[in-house]
Amino acid sequence: MEKLDRYDRNLLRALQRDGRASNVELSEQVSLSPPQCYRRVRRLETEGIIRGYTAQVAPAAIGLGVVAFVSLNIDREQFKKVRELEKAIRQFPEILECYTISGDFDYLLKVVATDLKSFSNFLTDRLMQVPGVSGVRSMVCLEEIKQASALPVESG
Repeated sequence: MEKLDRYDRNLLRALQRDGRASNVELSEQVSLSPPQCYRRVRRLETEGIIRGYTAQVAPAAIGLGVVAFVSLNIDREQFKKVRELEKAIRQFPEILECYTISGDFDYLLKVVATDLKSFSNFLTDRLMQVPGVSGVRSMVCLEEIKQASALPVESG
């Protein structure tokens, strides 16, 4: 991966503000010609620096009233099958994000559900039934204070 110059960084900042900006709008914002801008954006996409473009949907607007973080431990006996467990985790649409973490737990999950009962059912009847899961601890979000979507792209 090439080192990102100031134009790349400016493009990343602009696209994080508005992923739907046209190439002409982007080129004006970052002071590049439209063809140069287009080539740089395509390179950033090809190199995996830009992962994709999505719409941010408010969970409550589509009936997802519960957002929770779930700490998950895996059974040490099943550790050799950890990739199978991770594959199972990827299959649950309720799990929005999953991270391996340090500390007392092995994974941290961000989970959505329609209500507390469906969240409880998801944990008990589905997540805890995955082979290798030895324990979970959940924290239900009461209020979203800040949603981060844009990474802090430093000047370069």
